[in-house]
Amino acid sequence: MGLFDQILGAVANPNQQGNLGQLGGIINSVNQLSDRTGTDPSTIQSVLGVVGSYVRSSLQQKRDTAGNEEAQAIVNQYAGTSPNPQAVNSLFSPQIQQQVAQVAAQRSGLDAGIIQQLLPIAVPIVLNFLQSGANAQNPQSGGNSVLNSFLDADGDGDVDIADAIQLASRHMGR
Repeated sequence: MGLFDQILGAVANPNQQGNLGQLGGIINSVNQLSDRTGTDPSTIQSVLGVVGSYVRSSLQQKRDTAGNEEAQAIVNQYAGTSPNPQAVNSLFSPQIQQQVAQVAAQRSGLDAGIIQQLLPIAVPIVLNFLQSGANAQNPQSGGNSVLNSFLDADGDGDVDIADAIQLASRHMGR
């Protein structure tokens, strides 16, 4: 549960952007997506886990080609709990968007078309989690412990986003 530990550390650290309000907003967004799709939150968490895996690959590629600052800039620009199609387009080509939807459909049981419609909210939610580790005074600095932990993961395919959302929900008592 390394990613969730990093997020809790960011929430507890006044020098980082993470806070309980941010976690609550993320949990509320997951619950709203669940209600909107008529599924349980664990299904949406599964979708977010797949989306998180693809977000990690895209951010790693941006970091490798343009540096940590570029990855942090994308997180800062697109993190949130509101739908943002630009967030999806900044990270994924149309072909990758279809691939994300198909893989998430296989893992979650939701229709790939529905998942494609959820991407503009799912991507900002994942980025919102990652933003929690950014420096509160200088968000552009490369010292985002949550983002760095996420990008430097061991590549086992287990992104921990779904687990982190589930643990955050339990932590928040929702």
